[in-house]
Amino acid sequence: MRFVNLRRVALAVALICPTVSFAEDAMIDLPVNDPSRWDYFSDQVMGGVSQGRVTFETEQGQPILHLSGRVSTANNGGFIQARAKLEAPLPETAQGIILTVRGNGQPYYLHIRTKWTVLPWQLFQAKFDTAQTWQEIRVPFSAFAPYGGLLRQSFKVSDVRSVAVVAFGRDHDADLSVRAIGVY
Repeated sequence: MRFVNLRRVALAVALICPTVSFAEDAMIDLPVNDPSRWDYFSDQVMGGVSQGRVTFETEQGQPILHLSGRVSTANNGGFIQARAKLEAPLPETAQGIILTVRGNGQPYYLHIRTKWTVLPWQLFQAKFDTAQTWQEIRVPFSAFAPYGGLLRQSFKVSDVRSVAVVAFGRDHDADLSVRAIGVY
C-alpha cells in the first residue's frame, strides 16, 4: 500500500501553483488534471435522463475539472457527478473538505462515500454555493448528512473512500469548475 505525505504534497502544490492557497491544509490525492482518477456518473445508471460530462481543462496554466450538463428530475432522476476514489485514508485530524470552485451561481453538493455506504443510493452529502468568480469553500464534515437510508448520522473520517462534486436534486443547467480539493 502506498502512503502519501499530504503535507509534502500540499507544499509542492503551493510552490508550483502559488494561486492555490491551502496554507496548512493537506491535499487529498485527487488531482484535477488526471482523468484516470475521476469517474463520471449520471442518473442514467438508474433510468434518469440527465445529460452531462466532465472535461479536464487548463486555465492560466492551472488544471481544472469542469462538470457541466443538464440535470433533470424526470423519470426519478436528478444528478450528474464527478467522483474520485481516495488512494489512502484521510488523516484522522481532518475536519472537512476545502475546495476552490467557480460556478454559475447555483448550489452544488459534495458527496462522500464510506466503507459503510454499500448500496448505490447511500452517501453523505453537503451543499455549497458557487459564484462566477473563483472562491475557496470549506465544508466541515459535520455539515454532511446521510442520504439514502440505513446510515448513521455521522461517519469516521478514516472510513471515507470517495469524494464527488455533484449537480443534484432539481432541474437546472450545471456549470461547475474545480481547481483544487483538499482537507483541513
